[in-house]
Amino acid sequence: MGLNLTDLNEPIRDEMLKEFQYDEERGGVWLSDNLNERGRTEYPRLLEEAARSHDDDWLAMEIADGRLNSHEKPRLNRGTMVTPKMRSNAHTMLAEGEFNRLYARGLCRWAIAQGITELVVYRAKAVENPRSESVRMIGQRVDPKQLLDDLRVSRGMDTALHLPPGPNSGLSVRLP
Repeated sequence: MGLNLTDLNEPIRDEMLKEFQYDEERGGVWLSDNLNERGRTEYPRLLEEAARSHDDDWLAMEIADGRLNSHEKPRLNRGTMVTPKMRSNAHTMLAEGEFNRLYARGLCRWAIAQGITELVVYRAKAVENPRSESVRMIGQRVDPKQLLDDLRVSRGMDTALHLPPGPNSGLSVRLP
């Protein structure tokens, strides 16, 4: 089960698509190193389609359908170069993270247009072992203009909300 994005509706989807276009006009959407050649070619249109009429679960299934590399990028591990097998949840992590980021950007745009000056951080997905830093963020209010600016340059919600790096916080934003 994916994210529970409480304010995902047609007006927010319209704003998500405007943010998708914003990225396209500035060089394209971000592409994960986990995507294979087919994935890198098809992912932008899949993300756009998810924003238009689907959700993060749909996007994850599409990514899992032959669009990921079999192994992660090589990296140093205790002085030795290793190339780990792709994580079994890589498709879900990518889909949740990027769909949530686009959703939050759309929600920020909509809130700004409506004169709403704060969004509320909440847990959009239950996590088994929540980080204490993310637990402390729940209920905090954030400025939609500042969050939108951060999300346009940052990768993922965690970074924009000033949490320690790492995927899967399960956090998102909602209207007050």
